Amino acid sequence: MNTSIAREVRFLQRPEGRVSYTVEGSGPLVVAVPGMGDLRSSYRELVGPLVRAGYRVAVTDLRAHGDSDTTFREFGDIATGRDIIALIDELGGPAVILGNSMGAAAAAWAAAERPDAVAGLALYGPLLRDPAMSAFAVASIHGMYRVLFAAPWGASMWSGYYRSTLNKGRQAPWLGEHVAAIKANMKEPGRLSSFRRLTLQLTHSVVEPRLPEVHAPILAFVGELDPDYKDPAAEAAWIASIGATAVLVGESGHYPHAARPDITVPQTVDFLSRLRDGSERGANAVTAAWAARA
Repeated sequence: MNTSIAREVRFLQRPEGRVSYTVEGSGPLVVAVPGMGDLRSSYRELVGPLVRAGYRVAVTDLRAHGDSDTTFREFGDIATGRDIIALIDELGGPAVILGNSMGAAAAAWAAAERPDAVAGLALYGPLLRDPAMSAFAVASIHGMYRVLFAAPWGASMWSGYYRSTLNKGRQAPWLGEHVAAIKANMKEPGRLSSFRRLTLQLTHSVVEPRLPEVHAPILAFVGELDPDYKDPAAEAAWIASIGATAVLVGESGHYPHAARPDITVPQTVDFLSRLRDGSERGANAVTAAWAARA
């Protein structure tokens, strides 16, 4: 299913299959990574302004999502982080990474793993740590996932949850179209079973210990209505405590880059501009190398 923002869908070959992505524009590289159960077209509000501001923007799908292959068996933050690094190397880095939800966690892991490849991070609804939870609670949730995301109802369950729960507050005018595309994509052969496998493998516990190794400047947007946080304001404060610039976005759920482009787009463009001219706090040699890319 072609959910491209740009016209041409490209593929990055990985050991277990191919990851789909699109590229448009010219200038320093920006790589955008969506969250679990989402499509690369969730970045439609950001791509145009970034291209017009003079950046080369690559938007990738996750493994087994969008146009990516369904042959993958390994999922999660580390697997996605490795895909991000491979894409940056393929396109010629370093890059600034935009990440939503688990895409933000994978971006942070990539920045810790390959600091030479990552000049900055702009994160939306970032999940950088697991909530405190007992082993019994985790097992119960995994059991629920096995039931909820089984055929034939799994695609409807996820798309309904995506629209009604994760998109609290303001909603993008194109949300209905986007949710229909997610549902249709998940009904394609192999995608729902891959999504269920991702939900069972995913843990952000592999990312939190690596955060002290992230030296790239970070801008993070947290929706004040995001149900993935017990206390969104407290999560924003914690993210700020690790050295990020954290923005609590009003009337927004888990997708502030889509729901509140009036806030997230200009602040993201400004962040990249400051990285480019070296005025952003934490700018370093990698940032300078990124800014110099034509």
